[in-house]
Amino acid sequence: MNHQPPPPATPEVVGASERRPFGTGPEVSLFSLGTMRALGSPEQMLEVLEAALDAGINHVETAPSYGPAEAYLGQALARIGARRPRDHADLVLTSKILPGASLEIGQTQLLASLERLGTGRLDNLAVHGLNRPEHLDWALHGAGARLLEWVLAQGLVGQVGFSSHGSTPLIEQALASGRFSFCSLHLHLFDQERLPLARRALAGGLGVLAISPADKGGRLYDPPAQLTADCAPLEPLRLAYRFLLAQGISSLTLGAERRQDLELAAQLRAAAGPLDNQELLALGRLEASGRARLGAERCGQCRACLPCPSGVPIPELLRLRNLALGHGMETFARERYNLIGRAGHWWEALDARACRSCAACLPRCPHGLEIPVLLADTHRRLAAAPRRRLWG
Repeated sequence: MNHQPPPPATPEVVGASERRPFGTGPEVSLFSLGTMRALGSPEQMLEVLEAALDAGINHVETAPSYGPAEAYLGQALARIGARRPRDHADLVLTSKILPGASLEIGQTQLLASLERLGTGRLDNLAVHGLNRPEHLDWALHGAGARLLEWVLAQGLVGQVGFSSHGSTPLIEQALASGRFSFCSLHLHLFDQERLPLARRALAGGLGVLAISPADKGGRLYDPPAQLTADCAPLEPLRLAYRFLLAQGISSLTLGAERRQDLELAAQLRAAAGPLDNQELLALGRLEASGRARLGAERCGQCRACLPCPSGVPIPELLRLRNLALGHGMETFARERYNLIGRAGHWWEALDARACRSCAACLPRCPHGLEIPVLLADTHRRLAAAPRRRLWG
């Protein structure tokens, strides 16, 4: 155990906000304000936007799919322009468009977004949910390709990118296409599968945004006692944020509902350096604790078990089991498990019940795991009533 005294408390604001390159567009703050949660009223959106500015955040991302988010944000931006013109001029704005629309419908949708936001130009436009091969084909060869060319030629958008909840091979194809200048990916301390893709994208000059590292990264804003103890003396969310920032990720999204949700971002507004010894020790203790609790049943996430003849996403299901048993993250694991098959192309389609115990995975596993048995145990532990999605 580490018996060193904890470091002095970090002040609420630490120096100037660091900015990082983001593709071919303006540099962005280490944290980005996501607008899918401050939807109670225009006043709530304004409060959160002002808190984000106070925390040094200059990048705001929204989407037509987030209910009234664009309309509320547009109203807040107008008021910020009057109150804080310098901050308003410094803002970098990203919105999104779903794949699949015709050129004409896509044009209408984009112009409607600009009108709601009260602006004539977006810094960044992302294809929202490039999750399936047909989505990529739309963006590269179909109506989406013509739409993206049009928005750039008209000067309505500074650069185009994509967000993806899809497979690693699909994201690799998107990055290799040369069409996109930035990407938004699931990059988490507790799910590091796509970190090599992020590093490759960064090395190629693309901007990389981490999708929801606090919520989808493990509900780290409300950590269980076991996880808190495993990360001590650091808070789990602080450790997860610092892990990603030290990887060089351009910016981390933060979906805030209230001013207090931005306090940690304010503290870490300039904390982009390498991991320090205390952080490295905490990460080491975190991994060791999980390994000790799981023992020989720990899935190493090597993915050698794939492909499954039944299409079961074995590593993802066993990752949730790892988190539930290894770090006490049952609430998060249950939420994610019970979204399977209920979220369309935004999440996995098959849960552990699809396993037919064919045993094709057994000789492939370098750890000798009894995978069908562990899958059945995963379902027994995590299956529960479904959870309503936040949007869509």
